[in-house]
Amino acid sequence: MNYNELISRLFVISGEDCEFEARIFIECFTDFEYSYVLYNRDVDLKSDKLLSALQKREARIPLQYIVGKWDFYRQTYKVNENCLIPRSDTEILVDKALELLPLNAYFLDLCTGSGCIAISTLCERADTSAVMVDKFEKTLEVAKENAVLNKVENRVEPMLFDVLCDEKTLEGYTFDAILSNPPYIRPEVIETLSEEVKKEPYAALYGGDNGIIFYNKIVASYSKFLKKDGFFLFEIGYDQAEDLRRIAKENGFECQIFKDYGNNDRVAYLTK
Repeated sequence: MNYNELISRLFVISGEDCEFEARIFIECFTDFEYSYVLYNRDVDLKSDKLLSALQKREARIPLQYIVGKWDFYRQTYKVNENCLIPRSDTEILVDKALELLPLNAYFLDLCTGSGCIAISTLCERADTSAVMVDKFEKTLEVAKENAVLNKVENRVEPMLFDVLCDEKTLEGYTFDAILSNPPYIRPEVIETLSEEVKKEPYAALYGGDNGIIFYNKIVASYSKFLKKDGFFLFEIGYDQAEDLRRIAKENGFECQIFKDYGNNDRVAYLTK
């Protein structure tokens, strides 16, 4: 298989992203330099690893899971089928956390997944420390490995519990901020998503029948763990700003919405 054949097979799956994916495949699963292959497109890329990876991609396995790692913010993360794939829109939440957290902040990251929100914040702010929480043991193991990979394991405490019912686990803790990218997609919307997204953990996508079960629970039950001037930062769906404003008002908070790179509502900032 040469470069053009690789591109042709990937185009069927990823369309205009085929050249980007081809570069990743060549760099990760062959012994060739990508620049060499570009100028020698007929060279035989024969590689069992490449063929195996391509077959997985043709089965619509996400590229990130095939590679086993992905970049987010300025860090690199291990990713697998036990966690949601880090996405660039979530970097807005990290930007806002870095901007708004006080000096020597101690924060909580709920539904941590790969750990990318907590870990990138810790990496960029050496004065901070955190607790990161997930319900699933295998998912939390990924987050713990990523903390080690990015050298912040000494400033983060991983905790295993269900955010929707086990908040008592945090009794005695107080935080400057609570951050979260919780599941927020309604079931009927999940059915319309790409085959790749459907390969990600359903529990990391499903936000209850109305998509807001986690926001309701976290704001109502976790505000007692915030310090006097503490705040919530949530990633939200593009159509959930009004829901968050309502939830904030019902619980005595003000709500400000920040947009992502595509000019969609993406982060909710709740303060007293």
